[in-house]
Amino acid sequence: MELLLLLLLLLACSLIFPLAAPAREITNACTSQANGFSARERHRHAPAAAPPAEPLLAGASALGPPLLRCDRPRRGAHRPPRLAPCQDSLPPPDVAPPTAPSSVPLAPGTSVGVGNYVTQLGLGTPATTYAMVVDTGSSLTWLQCSPCVVSCHRQAGPLYNPRASSTYAAVPCSAPQCGELQAATLNPSSCSASGVCIYQATYGDSSFSLGYLSRDTVSFGSGRFPGFYYGCGQDNEGLFGRSAGLIGLARNKLSLLYQLAPSLGDSFSYCLPTTASTGYLSIGSYNPAEYSYTPMVSSSLDASLYFVSLASMSVAGSPLAVSPSEYGSQPTIIDSGTVITRLPMAVYTALSKALGAAMGGAPRAPAYSILDTCFKGQVSTLRVPAVDMAFAGGATLKLAPGNVLIDVDESTTCLAFAATDSTAIIGNTQQQTFGVVYDVAQSRIGFAAGGCS
Repeated sequence: MELLLLLLLLLACSLIFPLAAPAREITNACTSQANGFSARERHRHAPAAAPPAEPLLAGASALGPPLLRCDRPRRGAHRPPRLAPCQDSLPPPDVAPPTAPSSVPLAPGTSVGVGNYVTQLGLGTPATTYAMVVDTGSSLTWLQCSPCVVSCHRQAGPLYNPRASSTYAAVPCSAPQCGELQAATLNPSSCSASGVCIYQATYGDSSFSLGYLSRDTVSFGSGRFPGFYYGCGQDNEGLFGRSAGLIGLARNKLSLLYQLAPSLGDSFSYCLPTTASTGYLSIGSYNPAEYSYTPMVSSSLDASLYFVSLASMSVAGSPLAVSPSEYGSQPTIIDSGTVITRLPMAVYTALSKALGAAMGGAPRAPAYSILDTCFKGQVSTLRVPAVDMAFAGGATLKLAPGNVLIDVDESTTCLAFAATDSTAIIGNTQQQTFGVVYDVAQSRIGFAAGGCS
């Protein structure tokens, strides 16, 4: 019966999400079991039992257009709630007063086949580290877990094994964190037959992760933090490359930032590196004198995202020929998980025209995917004009050639911007090599040139 329910679920998901990416090849650690072991009693000092391998009762999708392997403006696919609000709670995790910041290296995701940035996150007792994509545009942290009852994409390294951690616990549907999934993922939670909370994390390119909400000790930098809530993925499909999963840093109770804030503080910073530099992700205090700031902007679109106000742009020192009101014609977010910056149509058109005129007669090349302003050659061989992006409050990104153009093949480079008729996005190509701080306590975002070492 449970196998039949699972098949019906997958059929329903395929009808609801017709654009979902095809299932990736399942790793050896994944299984096709639909009715495996049942829930077991766990002794206090014994390894935790993994959640029961039973049919998941909900499904969904997540990450943006397939350009550069993982460029996806974040969107949530809402589905009707199945459960009444949860009321009971788990015991709160032990927390200490804020301490010194904790940092980890950040690297380009090319090693795991994504266009985003990855770091190593430790999970469990004893801790095992996993290559995780860092994403400021989503809240829930999740990673692939054995036994992977539906599907797992090919991953660098082994899957996380809940049975191997003495501090693992599946989160019941009665826990308040289960009810908080609605705000964290824009999808309602569901409940397994044995009462385990089920999450569904969805993204704009129809990639998704579906699995059990879980709790374990997370290792970040030099610190270990008990009672961390995350998703233990049992069906993970789409443009995740060979990463183990995603780290969510958005403004939500279930994000890594908010869960570690009682111990480290409610700000984080990073530098997204090139292949020739070294980046970092740090949670906690920072040197405020190093940055120029723009206020975080409130928006009813999604309270968890980081909205900013783009005030103006210039090429070779000349402002774009566009009305200042066009910059604010659509809400703008800053997102580490989107590769290509999206601008309102009028702003993008003016930028494309101004850049083309300032490129000194560089021969044009055909459009590439969503990039329609392309040139023959490489960033390193062309004379690229200075491009500035100014934000409310005076913060300015003075873009280097590698922040303006992106090489798409050995003979073509393109303007790393595109037009949008919905939410504008400051993507990671433009943020590369800058120090960026998200100061949630003071509701501001800061930029500093030369942030990577």
